[in-house]
Amino acid sequence: MDTTLLVQMLLGALLGLSVYLPLACGQLSLATPGFYAIGGTLAALLSTRLPALAAASPTGAAVASAYPLTSLLLEMALAALLCGVLATGIGALVLRLQGTYLTIATISLVEILRVVSLNLEVTGGAVGIFAIPQPFADPAGFALFTLALLGLVCWLCQRLAVSRPGLAMAAIRDDAIAAASQGIDTYRIKLLAFVLSALVAGVTGVVAAHFLNAWNPRLGNFDASVTCLAFVVFGGSRTWIGPVVGGLALTALPELLRPVGDLRLIVFGLVILLGPSLFPQGLINPALLQALARRLPPPLRRLGAGTTAEASR
Repeated sequence: MDTTLLVQMLLGALLGLSVYLPLACGQLSLATPGFYAIGGTLAALLSTRLPALAAASPTGAAVASAYPLTSLLLEMALAALLCGVLATGIGALVLRLQGTYLTIATISLVEILRVVSLNLEVTGGAVGIFAIPQPFADPAGFALFTLALLGLVCWLCQRLAVSRPGLAMAAIRDDAIAAASQGIDTYRIKLLAFVLSALVAGVTGVVAAHFLNAWNPRLGNFDASVTCLAFVVFGGSRTWIGPVVGGLALTALPELLRPVGDLRLIVFGLVILLGPSLFPQGLINPALLQALARRLPPPLRRLGAGTTAEASR
């Protein structure tokens, strides 16, 4: 498999997890591309406008091809902080809404951020920002780093699923009124899920900006919202494994279909259309996970018990 495609697949899986987190407590938020764009724009601005973040040669000139990993991690931390603060403020307003109204509000957020970026000179307008320095010499470095990031986010999602907030999220998803009657602060749990979603999207945007070597506002538009939602719908929303599988598969599919030429878009559309019809709960559903768990050896079965329980709730 082409390493560049592998990195794109891993980034797609991370964006799928970002959409999954609000869905885990019954909230359909399409704000992921907005926070993704914030992280990417922040990384592009910091890495191209602040020479202090780049490695310096003995003569003092910045070396764009040797961008320090510590600077990349600093950008990720700043993006997480910025997206977390913004998500807390925005969530305090939009999470009072329900259903379609919340979805429309988050779509509006994405479009507002896109239009603002298009009209700001500092972000390069419609042209965007180019020559973003590279922290890795080849795509293999990006692949290993992104894989490690995906593994960390998956581990955190698994820990969340078996924790008190995760159990509260599942209760709200099943019946918000019943959850509130049991003393669960539904607003705070929904806000937590929204903020965690923003953190994942913002950090993913930082990695994507350096990987793409360029950034423009069109990378965080409504089309990206629909694509990220498709990752979750296709893969399954009952457990974090579903969005990962959906993100990997749907990111790779258009490239794998290139040999069929223009027909690839038709085939890709049919997959998106028929997937939910044939698998209403997604490719990764509770029945599949329980069947797989019964085939595992006892030690591995105990390790996967949390994921199976999460999907069956």
